[in-house]
Amino acid sequence: MEIYNDLKTAASKEFEKLLNTQLSRTKNLIEGKIIEGKITKVTEKFVFLFIEGLKSEPMLDVNELKSMGMSDKAKIGEKISVLLERIEDRNGEVLVSASKAQKIKGWDKLVEAYDKNESITGKITSKCKGGVIVEHLDTGSLMFCPGSQISDKPLKDISHLLNEPLKFALIKLDKVRGNACVSRRQIINNNKKGDKAKIVEKYKVGDVIKNATVKGYSSFGCFFDVNSELDVLVHLQEISYSRVNHPDEIFNIGEKHDLLVITVDKEKLQVGCSIKQLSPDPFEHISNYELNKKYKAKVVKLMDFGAFCELEPGLSTLLHSSELSWTKKSPSAKKMFKIGDEIECVITEIDKEKRRVAISHKLTFENPYETLEKKYPIGSEIQGTVSTLNEYAIYVKFNDFDIDGFLHCNDLSFNGNPEEELKKYKKGDKLKVKILEIKKDLQKIRVGLKQTQKDPFDWFKDKKENDTITVKVISSDVKGLIVNPEGCELNFTIKKSQIAVNAADSRPSRFVGGERIDAAIAEIDINKRKVSLSIKLLEELQNKEAVSKFGSEASGKNLPFSSLSDKLKKKKKE
Repeated sequence: MEIYNDLKTAASKEFEKLLNTQLSRTKNLIEGKIIEGKITKVTEKFVFLFIEGLKSEPMLDVNELKSMGMSDKAKIGEKISVLLERIEDRNGEVLVSASKAQKIKGWDKLVEAYDKNESITGKITSKCKGGVIVEHLDTGSLMFCPGSQISDKPLKDISHLLNEPLKFALIKLDKVRGNACVSRRQIINNNKKGDKAKIVEKYKVGDVIKNATVKGYSSFGCFFDVNSELDVLVHLQEISYSRVNHPDEIFNIGEKHDLLVITVDKEKLQVGCSIKQLSPDPFEHISNYELNKKYKAKVVKLMDFGAFCELEPGLSTLLHSSELSWTKKSPSAKKMFKIGDEIECVITEIDKEKRRVAISHKLTFENPYETLEKKYPIGSEIQGTVSTLNEYAIYVKFNDFDIDGFLHCNDLSFNGNPEEELKKYKKGDKLKVKILEIKKDLQKIRVGLKQTQKDPFDWFKDKKENDTITVKVISSDVKGLIVNPEGCELNFTIKKSQIAVNAADSRPSRFVGGERIDAAIAEIDINKRKVSLSIKLLEELQNKEAVSKFGSEASGKNLPFSSLSDKLKKKKKE
């Protein structure tokens, strides 16, 4: 260490100079920075680099250069950019990476292009799930392009685009993960947009486009090609004045038609056209038609709620299901007609503002309810057949009129349980019923069967309250007696409280059935068909009559033993 004993010597000063130079170079080397190295040696597996300031030469794997497409640069004297990962690892070696340096350089360029909204040049190298892989030509960075962004129209085969230089727009950058998403479709649309704007400017509302070609159609309209430079839409409602279900009913691909421009949207670069407006509006002829008159109409469309018909080509009308038939409960146009049928109808409504015409098919026939009312007014009897039954009524069909009458179970019989009476009838039975009610507007008729029979309640027509009648005891229970007035078909109940004046005698069990007894009418209402019978009332009436004829209620009190009972009761208490 003699050289350091005297620092003023020439040797020590030269050593100091060399040491300072080396330290200044080392300060510029920072881990994570891209630096440039010069190839000094090439072997089968490695490439050795000289980087000024490092204490040793870093190595690069030859396979890394091959994967980057830089195998031709594996020559002595060539310069390569690398990323300085570690100045010294645990083994004392310098770690560098050429691929990472390339990726970082490429990412910086992508970020710059994205910020400036500039397009980049790349080539499609391979397919992957959901799209393709694109390589940036300048940096070799790999990017993803979704399948929907490859072109402005669906492509079944993209082999003609592989490895070809193409323009792409950067649409998404993930700086954290280092992923980039690009779009070729956006470049195509931007190019077309400028050209399309110039084309759209040539058209204005009212222009007539000659010989436009049918290009395609969908459920909402038909697309036409105009001079191979513009696609226009004719909406379904603008195809014809008559109802159109789908454009393929009228057009074929390749046909040529004249179009009228009705809308021009310069922002969306869209042109809307019409075919029907090139011909006169058939609704202008509506003045030739009058309300409540018969006309012929052609069925053009069948729906669940009715049918659409044409009075003349293009003049559509609605035939609602409620106007199909007088007698059918839920008539179906699909069952009654087929497309193309010509039917008679009556115009029921013309709304010029809403451009709507309503027609009726049933008005071409006489209303069967009016016909029935003329021939069989309320109170008339008519023959019918049981058509259907339910839990509370019978429907009786009058074959001459194709009408069903409603017969409630309460109108089957004057006697008996209505539900039990209903079980006596079945479909197909012949019945003679009386018409009780006709509602023509609601298309309803109510009939009765018991009304055709003699009303057993007429037996009480000449009776009044407090009259005495003779009844036969049918049965008894804890509630009272079931009795039948002699000569009457109806049975009535005498309540337990109405059996006798004396409570001790008001026992239903006193009667076993078959007895003939008298009772008084306690209440009667012919209109409500209500009668109440009472034995108690009869006794009260008889007592009252006896007192009025033979004396007062105090009669006999002056007899020798008239007060005997009172004296016995008094003595008993003492």
